[in-house]
Amino acid sequence: MTRDHELGGSAAAAAVAAMIAALFAGSTALTPLYIIYKQVFGFSQITLTLVYAVYVIGNLAALLMLGRVSDVIGRRPMALAGMAVAVVSAVFFLFAENVAWLDIARILSGLGIGVGAGTGTAWLAELLSANNKSQAATIATSTNFLGLGIGALGAGLHAEYAPWPLRLIFVVHLAMLAIVTLLIWRTQETVSRPGKLADVSMRPRLSVPDDIRANFVAPAVTGFGAMALVGFYAALAPSILAQQLQVANHAVAGALFFELSIVAAGTIVATTRLSSRAAMFAALALMIPSVALIVAALVCAAWPIWGAERALGGGAAARAYRGGFHGVTPSPPGDRRAEVVSAFFICCFCGNALPVIGIGILSTVASATVASLAFAGMIVVFSLVALGFGAKYAR
Repeated sequence: MTRDHELGGSAAAAAVAAMIAALFAGSTALTPLYIIYKQVFGFSQITLTLVYAVYVIGNLAALLMLGRVSDVIGRRPMALAGMAVAVVSAVFFLFAENVAWLDIARILSGLGIGVGAGTGTAWLAELLSANNKSQAATIATSTNFLGLGIGALGAGLHAEYAPWPLRLIFVVHLAMLAIVTLLIWRTQETVSRPGKLADVSMRPRLSVPDDIRANFVAPAVTGFGAMALVGFYAALAPSILAQQLQVANHAVAGALFFELSIVAAGTIVATTRLSSRAAMFAALALMIPSVALIVAALVCAAWPIWGAERALGGGAAARAYRGGFHGVTPSPPGDRRAEVVSAFFICCFCGNALPVIGIGILSTVASATVASLAFAGMIVVFSLVALGFGAKYAR
């Protein structure tokens, strides 16, 4: 079935990119608000990290059980479903009264992103396949980071300079979701013969075709490391700024994450000619000085060093995420593209959440500084091991 005035071509790609950005913006709207929630609801540092990390439950539910649904029933129905879940998540944030509300909202946010991100990236690859397959990976990954930055910056500005710091940002986000949903509803479907939901098994599965499995390992490992860095910045950096570096301005916390995201988005666009393997190797090499600057900022108690580290870390995360994503996107057959993309996102989302939980536990039993140093050591070891594995695989 077609719609009058249906969006196609560049307009369709722009609508899908806007959907990806809007979904990810909702995931970082809490970044500068965690300290306020911690004060208002009276929870501990480990609870803060669990609130951040619990969204992986929604991610995994979406990607394990729903990863290939859009391959069968179509991109547009699944995208609209993801947007609907994101709306419900924003409503829970808007009316949150305690930690349980935040946990439910984060799980729903993860579910919406899991559904929308896998569907949207596969959709972009099909909308732009006539032009350049790598263009889809560039757009999807850059708008991902752009959305993350917009969410954090908007929330920080609202929290510092506008009334209702825990409410107004989610009203704005709901308006954004409503506009994007209307655009998606008008966007061209690319699955030629959509089937029915009853034709799809909901049995949880994580599958990568045998013929591309060897090529999948390196991008997945690199994506895990990249998103571990992003998770550290998003969940814990505002607390470190306030407690260790004495910077309590919420707008600054949001702006620093926005800096990382803009550097990441710009790096992705500027390195489109770089091969996926070269991008991943460069990212792993940059992760080591990135975490060295984290240590320097803590030891010197200097937030300008923290800002410099964000720029370097953004470049590292971007190269890793773009290189990994581009490494898996063109490989699978069309009827399994969303499934493979979902498998890659599972690795990324686990990297984004699981190390943060460990840091939260360590910061509770020791201190935030010790936890940050342990994280830096983990990233260094991970980078060296991944570089060695990548060099061996290249040979």
